Amino acid sequence: MKKEKAKQNILSLCRDCFSTFNSKISYCENCKSLKIINHDEIEKLNIAHVDCDAFYASIEKRDNPRLKNSEVIIGGGKRGVVSTACYLARVKGVRSAMPMYKALELCPKAIVIKPNINKYRDASKKIHSLMNEITPLIEPISLDEAFLDLSGTRKLHKKIPAELLAELSKKITKEVGISVSIGLSYNKFLAKICSELDKPKGFSVLGVNETKNFLKNQPVEILWGVGKVLKRKLNDDGIITIGQIREIDLKEIINRYGSIGSHIFSLSEGKDLRNVIPQRQMKSISHETTFENDIGNKKILEKKLWLLCEKVSKRSKDKGLGGQTITLKLKTNEFKLITRSCTIEQPTQIGELIFQHSKKLLDSQNNKEKYRLIGVGLSNLEDTSLCDLYDLINVSKTKNAKIEYAIDNIRNKFGESVIKKGRSI
Repeated sequence: MKKEKAKQNILSLCRDCFSTFNSKISYCENCKSLKIINHDEIEKLNIAHVDCDAFYASIEKRDNPRLKNSEVIIGGGKRGVVSTACYLARVKGVRSAMPMYKALELCPKAIVIKPNINKYRDASKKIHSLMNEITPLIEPISLDEAFLDLSGTRKLHKKIPAELLAELSKKITKEVGISVSIGLSYNKFLAKICSELDKPKGFSVLGVNETKNFLKNQPVEILWGVGKVLKRKLNDDGIITIGQIREIDLKEIINRYGSIGSHIFSLSEGKDLRNVIPQRQMKSISHETTFENDIGNKKILEKKLWLLCEKVSKRSKDKGLGGQTITLKLKTNEFKLITRSCTIEQPTQIGELIFQHSKKLLDSQNNKEKYRLIGVGLSNLEDTSLCDLYDLINVSKTKNAKIEYAIDNIRNKFGESVIKKGRSI
């Protein structure tokens, strides 16, 4: 009997034409592209993190070509914060969550655009639809990023995960009009790190054999779970890099930092047992707004609150959920955060009911206080089928629900602005 030829391993992939090679190359032999991924373990890695590049800003540039070479910041007014910024603005030091006034000091010529969440959500849905074509194991983290588990996809698609991801990247650019960066590794922690290594339009790979050496000199703050407080504590103890964590005995790490010590020790060795969970359970639905100037007038605050209640109501209906706990959020002009909540008899997604209850919470507050932010949210979420059930006793409650659903039907046919309640004007 003749011996079968041993299957040669794939070591290189062209990101332009998706050709694979069993040797490491510097350019593609088929299309001459220089966008090549070379890696000894490229066939074996199947956990990916896909992250859109400057998502909100990219969508705005896509829809307005005149912004292509402009510094674009997405966010609120002077009192707000930066949601995201394009890479031209980031070069000047602008970062997400930065106060808008500081961002404009760094980048005075920037064009500031208020977020259009509905537009961004539509783009996100399209991206997730393209992801779903290659694997059902998708864990969305936000509108612009998700983890993918491509285990078993090679058998289904006859392509290695890296090839499927390269194709996905090109499809997103072609069909959505923005770019993404991809990280590919053997767990979520490392895949997330990889996606940040070569932005924008990046594709980075990290295998088992190189992980410890790669992590050795990385700062401790890139470890999942290490926030400002733990970072400061680690740094105060002389632990600046991830490699220094591995030099300490596990028992000592746990004694110093408790259960989080065991967690960061595992990550320092490149171990992460978290699975990609396709459906992340939503815990709350909320909206908030920051004012240009502090507001103390209750009537004005009520109007702002109503608009937020309508947004929360629409989003809860779109998600097929309703909430039994209604929470009002306020931030004073001295940056003191106030939250007040009430739990109602049954879950609701009706804007009028959310408003009535959150207004009572607002009325209970000090009339002399001024606020810079107001928000409202639903929690203790349930499926639509359990929300706003017909109530024979509380007729007005049932009437409110019927009126609102009728308004929704009109808006769905003729547009959001065709009909409004008086307090919206």
